[in-house]
Amino acid sequence: MFGNDRNQMRRAYADAWYKFQQGQPLQPLEQQIAEVISEHPEYHKLLNNIEADFFPEAGETNPFLHMGMHLAIREQMSTNRPMGIINCFQLLTKKTSDSHGAEHEMMECLGEALWQAQRNGSLPDEAAYLACLKQRATSKK
Repeated sequence: MFGNDRNQMRRAYADAWYKFQQGQPLQPLEQQIAEVISEHPEYHKLLNNIEADFFPEAGETNPFLHMGMHLAIREQMSTNRPMGIINCFQLLTKKTSDSHGAEHEMMECLGEALWQAQRNGSLPDEAAYLACLKQRATSKK
């Protein structure tokens, strides 16, 4: 979305949220960002401190990573890539009774796929990612 510039990406989130709150017109990407932010009231005040660091080893969640994963999943569904992701989303939505909850389930698989790709120095394995989604969608848990 913004390359590797963390501050530019975070600024885009803060700017989109500000414009949304002010009732200003939003570009399509800004609208998507504002929708994700609105679903996460626990992150609203963090948008005032976009320079903050987050430490997973201390149990902290990076809100920008979390919201970015929502955006990535929505983009994947808009293109149905990997093929079959929409069906998995529908099954997970039924299972969780909530599309937002379904996206959270999907994030577990996306995070694993991205971690494996980084570890292996490769592109994410779409087949493994889809298999993880299917497993989560069909498990009884």
